[in-house]
Amino acid sequence: MKIKIINKSGHKLPHYETLASAGMDLRADLEAPITLKPLERAIVPTGLFMELPAGYEAQVRPRSGLAAKKGITVLNAPGTIDADYRGNVGIILVNLSNEDFTIENGERIAQMVIAKHERAEWEEVETLSDTDRGEGGFGSTGTK
Repeated sequence: MKIKIINKSGHKLPHYETLASAGMDLRADLEAPITLKPLERAIVPTGLFMELPAGYEAQVRPRSGLAAKKGITVLNAPGTIDADYRGNVGIILVNLSNEDFTIENGERIAQMVIAKHERAEWEEVETLSDTDRGEGGFGSTGTK
């Protein structure tokens, strides 16, 4: 699929690192580094502007290495970029570690997955069908 994109970052476009990769890394587009203190969050611009086809979204997810090694994650993971959004793609990062973390220009800060989605149409009813699970939730199916 082709997606129209404007790149004002000066960095290369997001791309798949391997043939089977689902996500593409997103890079910070910064005039100056941003330092996140523990539990601090910031919207980090990417300098990317996209035109997704209707029926698709771009999901923004944490980079596993950054999360595991540094405690940096995407706060609203997965974040959604809607098909009708045309602004600068910003990534909401949060520092869940106990140490300051500095984001440098060009640093890979998140990954993006392009996904198809459906639009729901509600049908109000008085009852729902029965299932074995019923109203059980939040761990009701067991721990093993």
